[in-house]
Amino acid sequence: MEELVKLVILMNRLLPLACISLLSFPWLHAQTTKISSEYLMTICAPLDPVQAVDSALYIYNVRPGGWVKGPKIDGTIVAPSGDWLRVMPSGVSRLDVRATIKTDDGALIYMTYNGVIKDTKESEARANKGEVLTSNDHYFIIAPTMETSAKKYE
Repeated sequence: MEELVKLVILMNRLLPLACISLLSFPWLHAQTTKISSEYLMTICAPLDPVQAVDSALYIYNVRPGGWVKGPKIDGTIVAPSGDWLRVMPSGVSRLDVRATIKTDDGALIYMTYNGVIKDTKESEARANKGEVLTSNDHYFIIAPTMETSAKKYE
């Protein structure tokens, strides 16, 4: 037991020194990652009427006719594709979207993204009427990932 007490005392004395010495290395503070983005496509996903599971969870299926168009990817959104929207107490909604894109040359791309969206009452009413909204109508930020076996779209 006495050895354990000595070890704890020793560690308590050395821990601040270890933290100070680690923080003094300049490479710990250097930027190591550069973030960049590239425009791939615009997505248009017409939605079926909402399935309100409860007051905080809404599910939207993507109707036929959805498309993607851009300099890197052109195609249609195919079933199953949908949006699970969770309304948080702050009024911001968390997105959980999963979609399959069939490109014009026949490749399948699985796309998923999480993110947040904050609508105004006006933009929410317009969306419920089926109007097309843009980035000027609400705060919308996502982090998409895509998966495919098509070499062209790696």
